[in-house]
Amino acid sequence: MKIQKQFFSLEEDNDDLTIGLVRLAKDIPDYELFFTVNRINHFCFSRIEDLVIDGEYFTYKFAQFQAYHHEVKTCFRFIRNISYEGIRKKESFELFSGEESVKFLLHNHIDVDYIATSSDVIADFSLILLPDLLVFQIQEFPLSSDDELYQIIQYYE
Repeated sequence: MKIQKQFFSLEEDNDDLTIGLVRLAKDIPDYELFFTVNRINHFCFSRIEDLVIDGEYFTYKFAQFQAYHHEVKTCFRFIRNISYEGIRKKESFELFSGEESVKFLLHNHIDVDYIATSSDVIADFSLILLPDLLVFQIQEFPLSSDDELYQIIQYYE
């Protein structure tokens, strides 16, 4: 009787990334949301360099906020789903160019206000305390390595 060797692989073939979808209960500005979030957490979110995406006719800017949780050594980042500025690069003479002055990172989820990311392989967004009256519960959402947003997040990480 032959004995077959079995190997345990620590590497996963799955390169999925888990992001958090953050929806606001009411429309408030960024500074008011993060002021409230910073008051109830023992780590502070601060504004960092904008995420910039170049389109054919516009350059889009998305606000980013980042915080570092010292106890679990994890960096959390919130990226605004809608661009706050669309800078026209060149004039479009086509009637339907498919590109507008406003862009959503998750164009299938325009109701999402922020995209939460984590530096950990297994994201635990429950570590972020959010004000119940301003923000709904964070919904986890898997991104495959084929998605454009996955490539953008990896580039800016």
